[in-house]
Amino acid sequence: MNYPIWDVSFGAGLLIAIVAITHVFVSHFAVGGGLFLVLTEKRAYRQNDQPLLGWLMRHTKFFVLVTVVFGAVSGVGIWFTIGLIHPSGTSSLIHSYVWGWAIEWVFFFVEITAALLYLYGWKKLNRQTHLWLGWIYFMAAFLSMVIINGIITFMLTSGKWPQTFGFWQGFFNPTYFPSLFLRFAFSLALAGIYALVTGSLQKDQELKGRIVKWSARWIVPAFVLLPVFALWYIGNLPAGVWESAQGKMPTASRYANLILVFSAVTFVLSLLTLFKPKKIPLIFALLIFGSAFVTMWSFEFIREAIRKPYLINNYLYVNSIFKEPVPGSAGMSLAEINLQGVLKTAKWVKNREVTEDNRLEAGREIFRVECRSCHTIDGYRSMRRIIQKRNWPYSTLVARLGALDKMFNGVMPPFAGTEAEKEALAHFVVSLAPGHVVGTATSSGEAVFDQYCSTCHQKEPDDPMFVKFRMLEQVRIYYLISKLDSLNPEIPPFEGTDQERQALSVWILDEFK
Repeated sequence: MNYPIWDVSFGAGLLIAIVAITHVFVSHFAVGGGLFLVLTEKRAYRQNDQPLLGWLMRHTKFFVLVTVVFGAVSGVGIWFTIGLIHPSGTSSLIHSYVWGWAIEWVFFFVEITAALLYLYGWKKLNRQTHLWLGWIYFMAAFLSMVIINGIITFMLTSGKWPQTFGFWQGFFNPTYFPSLFLRFAFSLALAGIYALVTGSLQKDQELKGRIVKWSARWIVPAFVLLPVFALWYIGNLPAGVWESAQGKMPTASRYANLILVFSAVTFVLSLLTLFKPKKIPLIFALLIFGSAFVTMWSFEFIREAIRKPYLINNYLYVNSIFKEPVPGSAGMSLAEINLQGVLKTAKWVKNREVTEDNRLEAGREIFRVECRSCHTIDGYRSMRRIIQKRNWPYSTLVARLGALDKMFNGVMPPFAGTEAEKEALAHFVVSLAPGHVVGTATSSGEAVFDQYCSTCHQKEPDDPMFVKFRMLEQVRIYYLISKLDSLNPEIPPFEGTDQERQALSVWILDEFK
């Protein structure tokens, strides 16, 4: 509301995901990999394994290039992208946890300094000093995760923070410890997976076999523990938050299935390396690497999806509108915008009110202010494709905009603004698909349900729609469908044909007898 919108045509959220998840995949390796370096070095000294030490020196260079160079650059990239895409949320994170970020930056400075000294100290320092540098690196990297984890988890499970704004109440939130254990376990697995990649390149078959076996001892136990920590994490999520991952919002449900599949694939493939460790080719190691990447990608997408409609839970909506008025903040709350209008309160718009002449352009600006944080015109979560698929006429769309927070298990923020602004937004959205035909008759009752009802209702026996209708006669159901908006003002009127209403009433009666 207070900042200009960076219009990323293919999707602002997708851009953040690409930058952030690649950084997270490397930063977790930085934590687990630090411990891997120290323990592997100690193992090589204890067994007087000079070939293993030689490989570890080469692996350290790879480690530093990936974690310090790419990790640092992609970390800056995250701040750059979120600062442009979610400036209000970024401002809230910085102002609320400025000392947390300051501490984390100190740990990061120690981390990269120790990593560089560890790399260049292989042949210049004695064993004890070199190992101590490794331990300093690992502790600094781990403590960096400790700090960042508190800030990330508070965005999903803010607890009492929106009422108290207390640092520690937000930091040690309900998912803090489950998330920390989950992420640390995955970082240990990544340490073994990255080592598996460089180890598979070794020409010495005996050395390759020892590296592969040692790497598997990091991956397999970690993946055994991950489901335990994941269940702990899920158990600490508020029931309302987790419902979105099990309901109509496809993102969380889709990635929940992916994480199950690819975590199992990573685990099984890692076990298979133990059968012929000397024969593991690079392509097999890269397959495990890719499977682990999809596993983490899926987890991060689930975490982001179930946080919706908030950027910071119960405090700031994803479109930078505050849920409640915030004393001393320049940002606007939902109630304030509803009273004054979104065009009058947004700072970076040209049209300050809706008129007959500017209705389309005003609707475009309202879409940009309220919807572009999640939707695009033709890219990620394309609004054009949605309106073409749903086949909604203008009047239905106006009614649905008034109940956005009820649709798809409440993953969208409520519409903020006046009735005229709501109508302008509907006018613009409908204009995105001028050639599509609305109200086309559908003979299948299930197809009618999917078109008109599925955004709010599910095909389950305990859904309020089926609970209310299934004990009635078909004629009564047919009649009530035409009176939906009188039964509940938040339900849009049924815009289908009489044939569709007939098909829907019969299907409802037959679906859950």
